[in-house]
Amino acid sequence: MAAESHWQALLDWWFGSSLDAVEVSEQRNSLWFGKSACQDVDSENRFGGLVRQALDGGGLEDWAEEPQGWLALILLLDQLPRMIFRDSPRAYAGDARAQQLVRRGLEAGFDRKLPRIERVFVYIVLEHAEDLASQDEAVRLYEALQAESSDREKVLFAGYLAYARKHQAVIARFGRFPHRNAILGRPCSDEETQFLTEPGSRF
Repeated sequence: MAAESHWQALLDWWFGSSLDAVEVSEQRNSLWFGKSACQDVDSENRFGGLVRQALDGGGLEDWAEEPQGWLALILLLDQLPRMIFRDSPRAYAGDARAQQLVRRGLEAGFDRKLPRIERVFVYIVLEHAEDLASQDEAVRLYEALQAESSDREKVLFAGYLAYARKHQAVIARFGRFPHRNAILGRPCSDEETQFLTEPGSRF
């Protein structure tokens, strides 16, 4: 029960209380996709200890035994490090484990037990991967999600699919995300340097 209360607090903060996907997105979009120092500090204050515990691989494995805890652990590894450790290598430190968790959960059908708007943050882990096969899978999953969506949700999920396709195109072209190069100490090729001057080249 203690573990559940911890992950439920995270899910409540991330998704709010509405059961309507469009309302959830409208209410939480700036938290999910905005860049705000205040939000970054808030995420650190609320969940920084759990994020570090997840990144260090210590003691939260039992969360992944059921869909809601699995989702919460994915958020700790994939989304919150991008806020708490923004613009530093540790922002991506949980990606490999998050990808492993996602694949195990997909095999178990955990994603199908979550509301559609929550599944967005499962599939986005594959969208973050610097691997074309993962990108292809992300696009396929978002296509299925969009196909399942209600008439009211079509535009919302079409937007998530379009963004996944943009990520896929970058990995198909470069094999990695050029905007991460400076953060990770990777040299840019001339083509990547030119690409980074273009609008929409940084996610």
